[in-house]
Amino acid sequence: MSNQKLQLPLRLLLGAIAGFLPFLSVRAESPKVTAVLSNSQVAVDQVVRLDIRVVGASDARPPQNIATDGLDIHYTGQAQESHITFGTGGMQSSTDVTFTYTILPLKSGTFKIPPQTIQVGGHSFQTPELQLNVVGSNAGTAGQGRGNPNGSTAHTSGAKVAFAELIVTKKSAYVGEMVPVEVRLGFYSQTARPADGPEITGRGFTMQKLQQSEQPRLENINGKPYEVLTFKTAIAAARPGKFEIGPVQAGAIVAVPRRQSSSRGRSPFDIFNMDDPFADPFGVFGQQQQKITIKSEPATLEVKPLPPNAPSDFSGAIGNFTMNVEASPKSVQTGDPITVTATVAGRGNFDRVTAPTLQDDGGWHKYPPSSKFKQDDDVGISGSKTFETVLSPNEKKQAIPAFGFSFFDPLTEKYVSLRSDAIPIKVEGGRVAAASAPAPAKNTAAPTATATAAPQASATPSDILYQLNDRLKAAESFTPLYLRGTFWLAQLIPLLALLGFGSWKIRQAHLQNKEALRTATLQQEAAELMRKLRRDQSAPREYYADASRAVQVKTALAANSDPNGVDAEVAARTFRLDEKAQTRLRQLFERSDEARYSGSSNGFDGIPTEERREILDLIDHLQA
Repeated sequence: MSNQKLQLPLRLLLGAIAGFLPFLSVRAESPKVTAVLSNSQVAVDQVVRLDIRVVGASDARPPQNIATDGLDIHYTGQAQESHITFGTGGMQSSTDVTFTYTILPLKSGTFKIPPQTIQVGGHSFQTPELQLNVVGSNAGTAGQGRGNPNGSTAHTSGAKVAFAELIVTKKSAYVGEMVPVEVRLGFYSQTARPADGPEITGRGFTMQKLQQSEQPRLENINGKPYEVLTFKTAIAAARPGKFEIGPVQAGAIVAVPRRQSSSRGRSPFDIFNMDDPFADPFGVFGQQQQKITIKSEPATLEVKPLPPNAPSDFSGAIGNFTMNVEASPKSVQTGDPITVTATVAGRGNFDRVTAPTLQDDGGWHKYPPSSKFKQDDDVGISGSKTFETVLSPNEKKQAIPAFGFSFFDPLTEKYVSLRSDAIPIKVEGGRVAAASAPAPAKNTAAPTATATAAPQASATPSDILYQLNDRLKAAESFTPLYLRGTFWLAQLIPLLALLGFGSWKIRQAHLQNKEALRTATLQQEAAELMRKLRRDQSAPREYYADASRAVQVKTALAANSDPNGVDAEVAARTFRLDEKAQTRLRQLFERSDEARYSGSSNGFDGIPTEERREILDLIDHLQA
């Protein structure tokens, strides 16, 4: 009886466990792959997001490169989510992975993004084909999805009169990686217009100059017409960490209603429950201009450090690049120059792209390279950089060694080292062959054989080496040029010419300084004499002497002569005075001589005021 009592609860427990087993079993869904665009119709240069979602698998591998002509597609990151659900089949778990790409249309048209292969475990899945319509301008539905732009500071009838948007195409990047940034400024076409250009604030990153990518476009946003300006730039973080980019700030001129009285008389339209069009605060007679500031929301960028163990020739280039190397000429003599042209093309931070390096420089003399950059976009992150390096072989060579260039690819998160193929060339002996050419003649048994062999070799018209040998044999010695006496004798002629020219320049400067000093002294004397004459405090003898001396000094300055040799006639000719002025000038010199030699008229009262005024007026008007 006791055993039966124990068996009953045990049976009930086993039955309960058996009933719950279907619910406790964990089952995973089979993987599913989908792909979707954030917008199926956009304008040229408007960024679109592509999401490839893998449901039920955490080990999926995304396609790194999606190639579609006319679309610039870049992988920007991934996100992962885990789910647990309960149903009649028991508890089910799934892991979803979303791979995100940014698509930048480069031209208008209808584009088809082909199906992409997703590897999940040992199986392959295909995404559906997607279609993207790109128009030349944002019209109609092009503004959908932007119904609430960031940063507006003024409204009218429920719509913002101006807005600013900051679009950063990536949420995470590496140190030094160029991240495209787009700035959009929108102005309600009826009441707003741009004032000041946009400015992006922030620290810890460098930024290319903002470039307006195109003319203003008219967009329809939430049924309102907006004039939209688009600017483009690119930023690069200088250190790892989390950065806040922005906000973007710009100025706008908007029309605002004038301040009106708090009470308004009734309008005839009121009885019909209609708005009075003449009371529109934004009407022609009811608005005024006001400057406002519009701002966008800031954007956040997570910056990661570059991985360790970079290649030795890595100079900081980050992006996706290709390399092409060419050389010319390919048949030279030893010591002759060969120009190697290396072109690095792609997309990335071209300011850190340096010339590809020669992998084996043994037997080569290398000169510093020159560079030239050609950009293919507005901000200079897409294009090609061409380097020209001159190499000179020091010995016989059959090929130019490979050139190498390394960069970091942020998509694959790996360093990539590009190596060119060796370029076949022909380097002949040149001067080395000329020095060793006569050696075999010393081993011949008969001197007559040597005498006859040499003319046959030199007479060969097609052998450039023997032509070079003939020229080199004409040289008398290999003594360095700077050790020869004729060299230093030749340098003596320009040295003497230089010394003579220097002596002449010193003499000219001395004469010019002397003349300048003389002119300054005479100008100072003339100014001092005129100050004394205007004070009217001198005796007649001093007054007439100062006045005549002032005429002499002014004449000497005008004629570049000695003031002591100036008389009334010389001054009259120098200043081309008329008959009346000449007479007054002679009287001045005569009275000066009379006062000087006769000793009369020592009292100041002997010169009438009118006469003193005439003398001053005469001297003031002496102009060459």
